[in-house]
Formats: sequence, C-alpha cells, structure tokens
Amino acid sequence: MKKRLTAIFAAAMLASLLVTGCGGSGASTAQTASETASQSAEADADQAAADEVAKLIDAIYVQERTDMTDEQCKQAKEAWDKLTDAQKELVSGQYADPDYFGRNTGDASKDDPLNGDDIGDRELLVVSFGTSFNDSRVQDIGGIEKALQEAYPDWSVRRAFTAQIIINHIQARDEEKIDNMDQALERAVSSGVKELVIQPTHLMHGAEYDELSEAVSKYEDKFESVKIAEPLLGPVGADASQINADKEAVLKAITAQAVKEGGYDSLQAADQDKTAFVFMGHGTSHTANVTYDQMQTQAEQLGYKNVFIGTVEGKPEDTACQAVIDKASQAGYKNIVLRPLMVVAGDHANNDMAGDDADSWKSQFTASGKFDKVDCQISGMGRIADIEQIYVDHTKAAMEDAGQTESTAAAADTQLADGTYSADFITDSKMFHVNEANNGKGVLTVKDGQMTIHVSLTSQNIVNLFPGTAADAQKEGAQLLQPTVDTVKYEDGTSEEVNGFDIPVPALDQEFDCALVGTKGKWYDHKVKVTNAQPEEQ
Repeated sequence: MKKRLTAIFAAAMLASLLVTGCGGSGASTAQTASETASQSAEADADQAAADEVAKLIDAIYVQERTDMTDEQCKQAKEAWDKLTDAQKELVSGQYADPDYFGRNTGDASKDDPLNGDDIGDRELLVVSFGTSFNDSRVQDIGGIEKALQEAYPDWSVRRAFTAQIIINHIQARDEEKIDNMDQALERAVSSGVKELVIQPTHLMHGAEYDELSEAVSKYEDKFESVKIAEPLLGPVGADASQINADKEAVLKAITAQAVKEGGYDSLQAADQDKTAFVFMGHGTSHTANVTYDQMQTQAEQLGYKNVFIGTVEGKPEDTACQAVIDKASQAGYKNIVLRPLMVVAGDHANNDMAGDDADSWKSQFTASGKFDKVDCQISGMGRIADIEQIYVDHTKAAMEDAGQTESTAAAADTQLADGTYSADFITDSKMFHVNEANNGKGVLTVKDGQMTIHVSLTSQNIVNLFPGTAADAQKEGAQLLQPTVDTVKYEDGTSEEVNGFDIPVPALDQEFDCALVGTKGKWYDHKVKVTNAQPEEQ
C-alpha cells in the first residue's frame, strides 16, 4: 500500500510541474518526476509478482490434500523460480515468506521417501508428523526408519507423514513426494499387504496419535492383522506422578547426549559448573500434556536436579518459557543449554528455540539477564541410538501382540474350562490397580469360552472403565463399564466401600487396552494383563 501511495504522489507532482512549467528547470524536474514514476511502477510490478507467489504458497499451506495439490505445488515453485532475488525478498502472505522456498535446510536428495509399491505380505509403516528440514528428516526420521529396517529385515519399511502442510512444502520445494496416512494405507491395500504394523514416531498418546488411530480404524478390515505400536514415551498415566520405563529410558538417553555435546564428563560435573539443561517440547492442550510434567517428575526421581522440561506452547502452564527461566534461576544455575525434546530438529528447534527473534527461547533466556551464558544444541532425538532402540522395542512388542492375536483362534481349544478362578490383575499404573486387601487378585469367570474378571479398586475415584482405548471410549455409542460397590476388609479389621468392575478378558497372559475416567471427567489409556489363573477352592 505504501508503494502505491508513493506512485500516486509522484504522478501528481509530475502533473503539477507540467501545468506550471518553468522553462529548462521545469523540463529537468519533469524528467526526475518521470524517473520516479517509472521506479515506482517497477516497484509495484515487483510487489505484484511477489504477492502472486505468496498467494500460491498460501494455497498449499493446508492440511487437506485435493486433486489439485500436485499441480498447485508445481505452480508455486515455477512462479518462485521466475522471481528475481529482490522480488523473492518481498514474498509475504498469511503463511508465505522468503524462507518457504529460499531457506537452505540441507540436501533433499539424501532422503528416501520410502514410498515404493513392492512391499510384500508384511509392512512396517513408520508414521511421523514430518519436517521440511531436509537434514533433520534424513538424520532423525530416517535414522529411526533405518534402525527399524535393520532390526526387522523380513518386513518392508514404508513412511507416512500426518502433516499435509509439510508434505506439500517438501513436494513443492524439492519435488519429493511423501505419502500421507490415507495414501500409505491405500498403497498397502493395493500392494496386497496382509500383516501391517504401524510405528508412530510421536512422543505420546496425544492428538496426533488419536488422529492416526482413527485413520487406521477405517482400514482394519483390509488386512489380516493391524497393530499400532506405542509412541516413544509409552502410556500417559493418570497424573504428574505417573512415570514408566520408557520415560526413564528416554530421559537418560537425551540427557547423556546433551551432557556429552556440552563438553562435560557427567551431569554432576555440569551441575558443579552451574549448568542446567532445558529440554523444550512442543506442548499440547490435549489431556496427554501431563506427559511433560511426568518427564519432570522422572528427572527428579533420577536425581537430575539440573534438568528442566519446557514446551513451546506452554501447555501445561508450568512448562512455559518464563516458568522454566524462573525455575532454573531460582535453583542457582548461571549457564543454560537448550535442546529440543522432539524427534526432529525442525522449525521449532531452529526458530522457536534457537532463533534470533525476541520471542525465541534463546532470546528470552538471554534477555532475562539471569544467566551468564545460553547455548543451543539443535539436534533431534531421532538420531540418538538409544532412542532408536526404544522404537525398535515398541515395534517388537506390537509384532508379538499381532502374532498372539492371530493365534487366538487356535488357542481357543486350550482355554480354561467354565468356572471361577483367582487371577492376577496387572496394570501399568500406581493409581489404577487392585485394592491391597485383595493382594493384586481378581475373580475370573469363564463361561461358554468368554472370560470376565471382577476387580475391586482402591477407591471410588474411578467412575467408569472401557475395554479399549480412551479415544474409542469417547466415541458415540461406546459402552462403558459401570461400577459395582464392593466392600473390602483390611488386615487391621477395618473395611471400606470401593468401586469394582467386571472387565472382559480377551486372552490370558496378554496385555490389552483398558481406559478409565475419573471424577474429573478425563479419560486415560492403560495396559492391563490377566495371568496366573488358579481354580477357586470349592
């Protein structure tokens, strides 16, 4: 708008000079005005060309793929390539900027999109949110994919991204095509895949994991077996105190790598040097955001007093940048090392964490004036060998579960005879388990080949259970398990009324999903297992 006003003003000045004319001096002034008008017209043309590219970029900065997407990606890049360097700097739209095509993020030719059709009977589909940063895609996502292919050479590893915005960016800029979830699943169906195991590279059971599960549910009847493996940090847990072996392994791995890259022999040595490590995650408004607080709990339990967990979104609130600045400062640390708590070192790591803008974490920590030094380690978790191994282990568990599911029919002949049994009810939570008065056991009832276990819990705080995932429990028509009121008697002679539930058991000695909702109305995912069934004494 400013450039157009300049052009109008210049034209008005020229008209005025021509009317009032002042001999030779007037002719010189008229020439100057003409040059100004010409320059203004050229600037307008430059801006118009840049605006057209911005419009084309904004058109593909969308989460939905259409029949026009391929052509739109091509048009955007061709229009960009026709711009002069000066015009490229003028590109600005709702989402568009010069970095969309102009930023150097590494060599895309080193990346393998893993979208071949020659799959075979067994496919391992590795699903990531995605990143347009080429080097990170190769090292972080590619590192996980290669580790899985090496671990399971008899399976064909393929890739899918859940962020269409990123898929379009990579396709437009680098002409590399990566499948979205629907494309990958359709490819598996058309290739005749029989066994499908899906390994998400997501951190937690958050919104992305829920969307993935919903997409897969539409294709389950297309394969003989479909299993979704655990995300990196495993089950969420009910509150900030709930941690698990995955969270411990992840925190140990990323801390060890950060300490090493920071030039310290140990975390204790860094602590003595008044250095703290801040791991910055994304954050989420999903109920799974408690995962970040659980990671802080894990740090405390490991004695990692100079490790802090934060999030870009500041969800949960105690992980916001200013909150973490206050924690680290109040603990007496003078040196800060920032590192992403993310699988990839993409836009969030490079810009939100390590960028030069005033709102980046590096800038905010520096501007606080509370620290002598603020360093950044721009490195994703996907390139750490111990992290890759966690994904390998999760995939193995899913494969074994798939094998157990396939053998359910064959195992039916060896199921328990009708009757009642005492059985151990094992869960992954300190909050969700059998009341101590019952020594971890429930009453297993077998009738006509169907098994149900009745368990008495520790209180009446769990309102409903669901034999499946939390996402499915919240769908319309879901049949929730209603509680019974059980009276339990303790060794000291006291008694208490608690909630009990009759839970369907698909098979013995195998983990299965069981979601719960408490008095606050939040659903949580858990894994449970029924084992050691013994006939009850008559």
